[in-house]
Amino acid sequence: MDAVSTMGTHRLRAMTFDVELASVATAVPKHTMPQADVEKRSRRFYPQFSHMADLYANTGVGTRYFCMPHEWYEAPRTWEERTAVFQRHAIELLERVAVEAVAKAGLRFDQIDAVVTNTITGLAVPSLDAMLMNRLGFSQHTERLPIFGIGCGGGIAGLARAARLAQTFPGGNVLFLTIDLCSLCLRVNDPAIAMYVALALFGDGAAGIVLRNSRGASDDAPVLGQVVAIGEHFWPGTEHIMGWDIKNDGFGIVLSAELPALIRENLVPAIDAFLARNGLSRDDLDGYLLHPGGSRIVDVAETILGLPPQALDPTRQTLRDFGNMSSATALFVLDRAIASGRKGRHLTAAFGPGFSAYFVILDL
Repeated sequence: MDAVSTMGTHRLRAMTFDVELASVATAVPKHTMPQADVEKRSRRFYPQFSHMADLYANTGVGTRYFCMPHEWYEAPRTWEERTAVFQRHAIELLERVAVEAVAKAGLRFDQIDAVVTNTITGLAVPSLDAMLMNRLGFSQHTERLPIFGIGCGGGIAGLARAARLAQTFPGGNVLFLTIDLCSLCLRVNDPAIAMYVALALFGDGAAGIVLRNSRGASDDAPVLGQVVAIGEHFWPGTEHIMGWDIKNDGFGIVLSAELPALIRENLVPAIDAFLARNGLSRDDLDGYLLHPGGSRIVDVAETILGLPPQALDPTRQTLRDFGNMSSATALFVLDRAIASGRKGRHLTAAFGPGFSAYFVILDL
């Protein structure tokens, strides 16, 4: 089979989705946290890590956004306090991105067939999507899927679940929303080095995406891209790499120093296997849109994938301007890539507890 025929076969096997990306929206809370200011404040609570002061300068983070003023985080907080703040600010930010995403897609809320919501940084029962149903004009028959526990991978994993749902609604629309208020999980009374690292890295943010099933959709509907393939990879025996350690006053972060080595040794084989399952190879990709777990992870990914300078600019710029917002971050990267005019087939990827990698290929 010649090269042209082989490429045609790859495209045919990979493009099994009738799902289009109709819109992307992002939002952050109002409290700006410059990295230098956070570093200065952290010295009072973590004098034992004074020898690691360069950590803040080396994260690649310039500014973050928190849902509360900095003084709020400097006092002990109970589960009840954290949960109340989470529910109040999460629903406000989700409403903002939902309204923007639906408007950009040229839709009304009663035209949304399903809504998928994701978070890892707080609890709400009824779930956040149910709260939104009472604030926005959804149909009473809108299907809902709340997701919890996927961590930083939730933006891409949730996008993949939403794409699966959209595939079942010919001409239909699915709204995916993700919110993480990582700042509410920062506990300055926790002496662990993982918490000190978290103080240097994490911020708050929300994102929303409308996916449309192209079968039966209007020809003049806005289209930002096409879903080509979705997938994930699970590494057994890696529960200790990342997650929550539940404490009396909140979430204690689990973040192993083994993570960069795990990515270095295992990411490329996982990507290659995912691509092969969809009749593709890395040569078929025009770019990568990766979740910026931190500057070290971005550096490792750039090296092992053999990427040229500027290839991961949307990833690095998002980390610089917003920090790691857990699940929402990957969609901020996607939004920046679209705004900068990126075109072609891009692999979006993020990672979460388990330890797992989540993939969505988008043709922008």
